[in-house]
Parts: sequence; structure tokens; C-alpha cells
Amino acid sequence: MNFENNQVVVRKMARALARGGLANAYGHCSVRMDEHSFLVCAAQSPGLIKSGEAGSVVPVVGDLPEGVLGEVRMHQQIYQRRPEVRAICRFISPNVLALSAMGYTPKARHGFGSYFYPQVPFWPDPALIRNDQAANGVAQTMGGACAVVVGCNGAVTAGETPEQALTLAWFLEDAARVELAVLAAGMADKSPLMSEDQARNRATWQGRIAERMWDYLTAGDPE
Repeated sequence: MNFENNQVVVRKMARALARGGLANAYGHCSVRMDEHSFLVCAAQSPGLIKSGEAGSVVPVVGDLPEGVLGEVRMHQQIYQRRPEVRAICRFISPNVLALSAMGYTPKARHGFGSYFYPQVPFWPDPALIRNDQAANGVAQTMGGACAVVVGCNGAVTAGETPEQALTLAWFLEDAARVELAVLAAGMADKSPLMSEDQARNRATWQGRIAERMWDYLTAGDPE
């Protein structure tokens, strides 16, 4: 994918986060360009990014360019550790936020939750991630998982494609919705959880799973 195509993809992904109710005034997303750099969306509300508005090229290792949001350090740390990751979404969605306020993250209770088996990792510090030490801690907490909840400040998802990163963001919010419903019903200790084999079999990308969610969340996009 060439540079201009990456710019379009990042803009569409950002607007899709807003369209899907996953990001309000805050959030950002990126795509890896090569082993040394990635492209992050413009530093403003994801849903307000206009057609043709350029994102910024950021080094995987090194200082953030001027004007790039401080929390993009999390993208750097994840890309450094995870060569298979090609795209990242950082977002603050309602159910993930509500669940994290109780110190909880979703468990693998339904199909969309299976992608996060056995449970989404949790970074407990409520501070914004605006220094390398904190960003390193978030990436270490995430490990090889496809998502991490960042204190009471939302979450990060990482995928092998932009479509996967965006889809995982939507899946994580839905898994949080289910977890909250189970907790509200007083059934957290009684409701079934997926086994490792069940989750592995269910968490598939076959059948255009990510592509269909991408099409759904980007429908009507100006680009």
C-alpha cells in the first residue's frame, strides 16, 4: 500500500471509530508503513478529520514529531514489540470505560469476546499515557494480546490489518457491554465462560469477518 493510500485508510479508520460510537473528541489510530515508521491520524477529534487531511509519519523508535499527540507513544511501544501488528486503534468507548471504572475488563463470554480470551489485560494507572515509561508499561501489560484496557482512559487494539484493528475495537466495546449486563444481573460467577478451545475456534477471521465490519463502519465515508 502506497503512502497516499495509507493516508486514506487512516482517515477512514478514524472516522469509523467515531461513527461506531467508539471515540468522541479523543482517540487516534495508525497504520505501519515499514519496520521503521508508521502513519498516525491528524491530532484532532477522529470524527472531524476531513477528506485529504494529512496524518503524521512517526518513527517506531525516537522522539514524537511536533504536533503528534503524546499518547501515540503507546503505538511506538507496541510496534517495537509486535512486528506482526500493522494497525492500532486508541479509543474511549462508553462500556469499556464504565467497566474499567470498576477495575474490570471483559471476559470471553460470547462470540465477539472470544477474540480476547481469556480476558483483556488491564493497565491500572488512571493517568494519561504521556511519557515513555508509562507507554512501555502499557505495551508490556498488553504482551501478545490483541487489546489492552488503559486504566480508566479507554483501550487500545492491535491488528494485522487496519480492518482487524477497527473490528477488534468494536468487538471489545460489545464484550464490555455483555460483561456489564452479566454483572448487573448478579450472574458474573454463574454465567458460562468459553474454554480455550471454544474461544480459539470461534475467534476466526475467515469469512471476511473484519472486512464486513470495516464496510459497515465506513459506509457513507466521504473517501
